[in-house]
Amino acid sequence: MFRKVLVANRGEIAVRVMRACEELNVGTVAIYSEADRDSGHVRYADEAYNVGPARAADSYLDHEAVIEAARKADADAIHPGYGFLAENAEFASKVEAAEGITWIGPSSDAMESLGEKTKARTIMAEADVPIVPGTTEPVTDPEEVKAFGDEHGYPIAIKAEGGGGGRGMKVVWDESEVEDQLESAKREGEAYFDNPSVYLERYLEQPRHIEVQILADEHGNVRHLGERDCSLQRRHQKVIEEGPSAALTDELREKIGEAARRGVAAADYTNAGTVEFLVEEEPGRDGPLGPDANFYFLEVNTRIQVEHTVTEEITGIDIVKRQIGIAAGEEIDFDQDDVTFDGHAMEFRINAENAAEDFAPATGGTLETYDPPGGIGVRLDDALKQGDELVTDYDSMIAKLVVWGEDRDECIERSLRALREYEIEGIPTIIPFHRLMLTDEEFVASTHTTKYLDEELDQSRIEEAQQQWGSDTTGDGEDEETVEREFTVEVNGKRFEVELEEHGAPAIPTGDGGTGGTAASPPQPAGGDSGGPDIAGDGETVDAEMQGTILDIEVEEGDEVAAGDVLVVLEAMKMENDIVASQGGTVTEIAVEEDQSVDMGDTLVVLE
Repeated sequence: MFRKVLVANRGEIAVRVMRACEELNVGTVAIYSEADRDSGHVRYADEAYNVGPARAADSYLDHEAVIEAARKADADAIHPGYGFLAENAEFASKVEAAEGITWIGPSSDAMESLGEKTKARTIMAEADVPIVPGTTEPVTDPEEVKAFGDEHGYPIAIKAEGGGGGRGMKVVWDESEVEDQLESAKREGEAYFDNPSVYLERYLEQPRHIEVQILADEHGNVRHLGERDCSLQRRHQKVIEEGPSAALTDELREKIGEAARRGVAAADYTNAGTVEFLVEEEPGRDGPLGPDANFYFLEVNTRIQVEHTVTEEITGIDIVKRQIGIAAGEEIDFDQDDVTFDGHAMEFRINAENAAEDFAPATGGTLETYDPPGGIGVRLDDALKQGDELVTDYDSMIAKLVVWGEDRDECIERSLRALREYEIEGIPTIIPFHRLMLTDEEFVASTHTTKYLDEELDQSRIEEAQQQWGSDTTGDGEDEETVEREFTVEVNGKRFEVELEEHGAPAIPTGDGGTGGTAASPPQPAGGDSGGPDIAGDGETVDAEMQGTILDIEVEEGDEVAAGDVLVVLEAMKMENDIVASQGGTVTEIAVEEDQSVDMGDTLVVLE
């Protein structure tokens, strides 16, 4: 077994890996960027090393900085978690070549063959695993996309070779979108995965997303640990995952699991991984999908998944410990028939987003209250404590709530109880959205598809849930001071907690030992004195709606634009965001450059 493991990641997954190391009596090393200097994973580790500035490319994605930190710490293994460098075959090969350091993950060769989606499709097809019609070679020319559309029809999915979780994927609905979407997918692939290569697939319009957890060792043993249903997604990003899937019969479940084992064995793969499938939903079905339902290979995630916790809860197998053991040369000590499933589990991604505002990520804030739930069947994976400042430079997920029940009905009821208990104030989260979904007929009946949130759910219901259960993180008036006061009162012997807000009033002292609130500072004009761009023009300004990095500028000074035209592409929270003109006009000034970091409120373009 290893002496000391460096975890090349941050946040909750870094703490999750460190906890597994602690139970194995293995020392832990954290790395951190300047933005994460005070983050939870740094507090948890035995020792920690700064690897660079906030920008991920200059810190968490810096191969040499991460390996150098491992050398300084005398770590004998590196665990990548998920995201960042977890599926980067080049980085894995560098770790493999580093004397005295072991890579906790699949070999770089297996990562390259399965991590690049076109190679993975070829391997799976040869292993008799069904695949969606698509290309097996990278695509570079828009004419190739158009030719594919002529043969297979639209819509088409353009996917980054190194992508995953919806990042680096663009959907082309007709020929007019080909050029823009191809360039966007290539750009996202380069920005997040150091790989601009893309491929094509027929885009399935009503699928379920089913994935199979696998473990494989260096001794030829391959096991699958059942499936997870990840069909509840917004913009291809999973928000609730569960296992086992309520939409599959046991016969279909076994067919998909064995297909995953077959494909992984053909790839000579070791360590943990996930084989993802799309299963075509049958409209109006009565009962679970049978063994004749169509399912297609989607991709292999050559790493631990965010939602691995679901499988751990229903199998009792610690997947991260198994990862570490397999990397140390241990043999899997159970047969496929030994894998059993107990009860039902769900994972809720606790994202710092406002679901009522199209899941807009929070742009800052402090965890004024952080009181997670507990009780039987409730698990929290996080790296937070009350008083922490929200770090907005990376992914918006701040925690994961995982709930187990003896069956799906109990799991849902217990999840509702846990979500009601979960108190977070100071930043918005999607907890109100989760509470809504657990009472939603489609989700409760498990008839939802990956398109349900984006295309079918009434958005007003999300707004109502946010109003009812969300915590207010901003005052109602931009120029008013808000005083918040809390009182505990008794009426006929019954205790009540009362909260009052006064707008435009000064703070009222409550005396020693009181629980009065404090006046909030009035919000400052966004971009005011923050070092944002200097503006010479006096026309209509188009400002950044969130902190991020300028990926592309679509216009030039002097251009005539119409309302809805894309002006700038802004990357924030690992997502591309098109900044569009709200009205027509002439571009008189461009205040930013590509690769420039901007704050919320900074002026990007001036129109007249």
